[in-house]
Amino acid sequence: MSSVVASTLQGAPPAAHALSSDSQLSPRTYRELLEQAQVGVFVVQKGCFRYVNPKVVELLGHPEAQLLGMSATAVVHPQDIPRVAEHIRQRMAGVAGVAYDIRCVRADGSLFVGRVFGRAIVFEGEPADLVTLSDVSEIQRARELAEWRARMLAQTELLCRSGSVEIDLSARRATLSSGAYALLGETHEPGTLSILAALRWIPRDERRFLLSIWRGAARGDPFEFQHRILRADGSRLVVLHRGVVDVGADGVSLRGVVILQDITAQREAEGRIQELANYDELTGLPNRVLLLDRVDAAAHAAQWDDGRFALLSLNIAQVDQVEETMGFGAGDTLAMAIAARLSGLCRSEETLAHLGGGEFAMLLDPALGDGEDAVSQRARAILDGLRLPENVGQTEVYLSCSVGIATYPADADGAQRLLECAQTARLHTDSGASRIAFFTPQANVHAVRRMTLESALRRAIGRQELLLHYQPQVDLTDGRLLGVEALVRWHCTELGDVEPTEFIPVAEQTGLIIPIGEWVLRSACAQAASWARAGLPGVRVHVNLSPLQLQQPDIARRLHGILLETGANPAHLGVEVTESMLTVDGAHAARTLRELKAIGVEISLDDFGTGYSNLGVLRTLPIDVVKIDRSFVHDVTSAPEDVSITRAVLNMAHSLQMKVLAEGVETEGQLNLLIANGCDMIQGFFFSEPVPAADIEQMLRENRRLPERFLTRAQRKRTLLLVDDEENIVSSLRRLFRRDGYHIVTAHSGAEGLQRLAEVNVDVIVSDQRMPGMTGVEFLRRAKELYPDTVRMVLSGYTELQSITDAVNEGAIYKFLTKPWDDERLRAHVAEAFRQKDLADENRRLAREVHSANNELALVNERLEGLLARQREQTSLEESRAANARGVLENVPTPIVGVDADGMIAFVNRDAQMLLSDAGALIGCDADDVLPAGLREVLSLDDGMHHRVELHGRWHRAVCRAMDDATSRGKLLVITPEFETEVS
Repeated sequence: MSSVVASTLQGAPPAAHALSSDSQLSPRTYRELLEQAQVGVFVVQKGCFRYVNPKVVELLGHPEAQLLGMSATAVVHPQDIPRVAEHIRQRMAGVAGVAYDIRCVRADGSLFVGRVFGRAIVFEGEPADLVTLSDVSEIQRARELAEWRARMLAQTELLCRSGSVEIDLSARRATLSSGAYALLGETHEPGTLSILAALRWIPRDERRFLLSIWRGAARGDPFEFQHRILRADGSRLVVLHRGVVDVGADGVSLRGVVILQDITAQREAEGRIQELANYDELTGLPNRVLLLDRVDAAAHAAQWDDGRFALLSLNIAQVDQVEETMGFGAGDTLAMAIAARLSGLCRSEETLAHLGGGEFAMLLDPALGDGEDAVSQRARAILDGLRLPENVGQTEVYLSCSVGIATYPADADGAQRLLECAQTARLHTDSGASRIAFFTPQANVHAVRRMTLESALRRAIGRQELLLHYQPQVDLTDGRLLGVEALVRWHCTELGDVEPTEFIPVAEQTGLIIPIGEWVLRSACAQAASWARAGLPGVRVHVNLSPLQLQQPDIARRLHGILLETGANPAHLGVEVTESMLTVDGAHAARTLRELKAIGVEISLDDFGTGYSNLGVLRTLPIDVVKIDRSFVHDVTSAPEDVSITRAVLNMAHSLQMKVLAEGVETEGQLNLLIANGCDMIQGFFFSEPVPAADIEQMLRENRRLPERFLTRAQRKRTLLLVDDEENIVSSLRRLFRRDGYHIVTAHSGAEGLQRLAEVNVDVIVSDQRMPGMTGVEFLRRAKELYPDTVRMVLSGYTELQSITDAVNEGAIYKFLTKPWDDERLRAHVAEAFRQKDLADENRRLAREVHSANNELALVNERLEGLLARQREQTSLEESRAANARGVLENVPTPIVGVDADGMIAFVNRDAQMLLSDAGALIGCDADDVLPAGLREVLSLDDGMHHRVELHGRWHRAVCRAMDDATSRGKLLVITPEFETEVS
């Protein structure tokens, strides 16, 4: 058969696409070629194999004898048969054949990819196909793998935001991957482009840098660097450029491979990380790290020129307070506002840093040096810049800043230690106040002491080391003890007695004031309940609330629970808050005070006048008592401005129907002046220091009071003060006025006269004009400011008309009398002065009584209005209930008759009216007149028992029930018919 094929191929005409006719190969040679060929050759005629060479037998796995005559499609995968038929059809139509791949089926059923190429021939005189067959399975798999890898590379480049470039350095051409085009934002363009054209994607100022690196690259040595690329949309990316140069496959040309990776986001993140590492995210200010770097740099610079500088640690407590009461957002808002304000105060040569919360630090200009005066002045300027309040939402927050100062190199030679010294100095300032403090070794000791106190204080409650002392509060109307202030004391097992001024700030700064404050409330309420059970006169125990306690959202509920738990009367409890506590979240503070007031607790405003007093806000708060701070009471007998403040507070509080209590009253002079100016209550060492509960109990049992001489002027002698620098004049005047029964006090100068006024209640003053050190007019002006209720007269032989006239016009002088004097006329003038004084005292007394009566009447009216409102509400409720009950009774299917306490029928339901219709209208009639005899008898028995009653020829059961509660009195008659029981 092979010889036949060979001869056929040799003798095939050109039209049959046979081999060249001029070939000189013999049929034998053709046969050998076909037999030895490593490609399968077969002839298909009429759809069947007519010839196969050994390679076909090898490829298909069928014996030659089996293949010959077999259908050619039997070795083709069914899905590829249509494709084979289409190629045969085209060849039969004269179209030149082309190679194509199909899946072939071996004898064992396995598949391989065969590449076939057919050509039309004439075989044994008839048309046939001469076909070559090659196994290209491995080639196909390799191609598919290469295509898959190419796709994966493109996807990887896309995911990694990278691209690759192949560079032919010899030809100066470059080929970009699809990832590279995507990176550039360009459409993929197959083929190569010149290196010069590719440089258009490199910024002009970076091209020389890039080319220099490539020119200097060593063969086979990878390199990398970063640069920017220009995208099609004009944006720029930062890429990591990795490359390598090597010899090409031809051994001569130089080729390079580049991988470009987009690291723009990474670079931005690194920049952001760097920013976060050095700057505060909230305020944008340098943070602790950058601050310490700059302090360290300043220290290194100072070492070269023997320089000095200062570091400030600042803390604004209101940031944490706002955060706790109004939330973190409000705290952040306040911190940003403070940062902006401090930035405006910061000079260009200074560094302002935010260390978190309300803590800031400022590295001052080294040119300022470390002089205490210059640094203090700079710190004071910063405090002045924070004086105005900040608005957080609708709340006005007043700021208090404490400043600690440390200097280089005096306090520390390192940045971290210098900052710690400044912070230690700041902690040494008074809590909550705007203060400045320089670092001292003692401040470091104070910091250690503070940590020791904190540790011990955490154990104090559990160890029962805390106790309460009580300082009495006295009513100036009758001198009785009407209240006490509960003051916590601490006797530590390890440290001994610790002053409240030392451990209270620590408790407030650490939050321990919350459990301590609750312990104080519970102990004070328990003590008040104990005194009440002992039958002692009722006193109100006042407890100081800390800012953190007032900020608790449930403080009123917790306090009410303590009152119930201890059995204390709310009327025996008072709470004290400070002005500064009302400046942080005033709305919450006002709401809390109203809740406490609703419980029945008295509200006192402590330390009034020391902060930012907002009278408009004060008027809306449920304040009962205003406490004048002890700082105004201390110098009240000598400082006119303190007297003015005290008098203003008294007038303001009384106009708002509040009482006034003065703290820190220690001398008789202070007490007299406060009484003269109409103060309501006092508290201080003049009456009693803080004492244990047992001492208060003893005072109550003894009914201890202020001496009578301080209370009622009518019961004491009228007092005359004589002031003259000449002893003989004083003696003459004393003898003159002694006969009138006055209590006479003398002084020989204006200063001595002021001292006498502080010691004694004086009614009338007679003073000389010309005295050394202070003239009579000056003395009397001062007396008017301090003791306005006194009657003041000048007795002088020297007339200084202008000063006397001015003093009279100002009201400082009541009368001017001349020396020598007429005894009787002078006595008459002084007697008239006392009458004027008595009249003024009486008017003031009456005014106080009227004011007190008005206050009491207003309180009674308020209570009465509340009572009437509750009664109206109760009446409305009862009427509603009665209407509902009437409706129910009206529709009950049983006859019911209601009779009031006077025997009058007040209610008849529908069934009862029908049953008793022969009696006519029943409501408003006397039951004895209209009810049948049987029902009257049941009504009179009123025993709650059922009785048989005959009505209209039928038996009924009737029961009478009495009603005797708060809202209804009378009897209810219920009648039930007995079915099928007619009277025979």
